Amino acid sequence: MFADALFLRVICAYVRRLKMKNWFLYMIRCKHGRLYTGVTTDVERRFVEHTRNNKKGAKCLRGKAPLTLVMKKKIGSKSMALKIESRVKRLSKIKKEMLVDGKIEMKEL
Repeated sequence: MFADALFLRVICAYVRRLKMKNWFLYMIRCKHGRLYTGVTTDVERRFVEHTRNNKKGAKCLRGKAPLTLVMKKKIGSKSMALKIESRVKRLSKIKKEMLVDGKIEMKEL
């Protein structure tokens, strides 16, 4: 019984920590101008994972070097970051470029 209560407390603390983390939306430009969109809590770490071409990086970015981080926006919660990522991925290339250039705001999505 004690072990179950302890386990439940540990799980609850872990969930609270996940909710408190700040999530970011980021965009990476590949060598042919293609834009990759993702979300993470640590943009710098994630960008390094993508550039190293290891198993932690996205498959679609392998062999597309040089990669350039062109946008990083603090979103807040994980659920909001995933919603915005989904909206951005559905945008046209022109709208994505406008977002990178700051000509449209996240609020407008």
